[in-house]
Amino acid sequence: MSTDQNHFAAYSFVDRIGEFVPGRHARGTFAIPPGLASFSSCFVAEAVGQLAAWVAMDKIAFRGRPVAALATETVFHSNARPGELLDLEVDILECDDEAVAYNGRASAGGRRIVELIDCLGPMLPVADFDSPDALRERLALLRGAGAPPGRFHGVERFPVSVTHRVPGTELRATLAVPRSAPFFGDHFPRRPVFPATLLLDTQLALALDIAQSAPALHGAAPRALRVTHVKMRSFIEPGQALDIGVELSPLADGQVKAMLSARTDGRLVASARLEIAGVRTAGDVEAALPQGVDGSAG
Repeated sequence: MSTDQNHFAAYSFVDRIGEFVPGRHARGTFAIPPGLASFSSCFVAEAVGQLAAWVAMDKIAFRGRPVAALATETVFHSNARPGELLDLEVDILECDDEAVAYNGRASAGGRRIVELIDCLGPMLPVADFDSPDALRERLALLRGAGAPPGRFHGVERFPVSVTHRVPGTELRATLAVPRSAPFFGDHFPRRPVFPATLLLDTQLALALDIAQSAPALHGAAPRALRVTHVKMRSFIEPGQALDIGVELSPLADGQVKAMLSARTDGRLVASARLEIAGVRTAGDVEAALPQGVDGSAG
């Protein structure tokens, strides 16, 4: 796909906005393409954040756009499934030319999927990332007839190599950010940035992998409960090499905490805390399996 074809396709997760209260609230939908192997909870969280971004950009007349920076808490309630319709909702707490603060949630088939609590996105000049006119036109389409569904085809795997592993305790890995990929045409056309939710998706998969042998889980399958204190300190550029760290420690009631970090050239660029529980039923074990960044298990 060309860059133009990737725009609003390769990493856009809002198809239609049915309810829009300027500067305050919105409800929208995204039809998860049925041909995907899976659609990770991090992608669902991205969809909620994108809906908030549309409200925020409209509020300040497309002078700026929010970028991922801080998320106090993201709760993972259940998994979304390919072919389902995501119902998205956001409440804007504050919004001006400096930043947007919001809460949001997503559900599918009557099940809550994710909940975002106390998120903050600093505003940067929108023209540095995308065409303001193209964004205005896109919002008009989303609020009108809606965008054609099925344009997202997943994200291809990129190299992640484990360099150090202590079973049930810690893991180190390197992530080679691709120099080019379809999602850069959508995130963003004028300044490609590696999506924070793709990084978090990779970190969660690594954390769940190492947690399988955590003594505190007593052999139960690990499941991500919530991630807190997410902080993006700088943009991740195409071609950068990231050193990812996962450190586990036990919590009460058969749970573990994972401290997640990502560094480049020794500099911390992202951090978060993940809470993991053990599950034992057949359905829960299947739901708890780590998901690859291309939407396939493993």
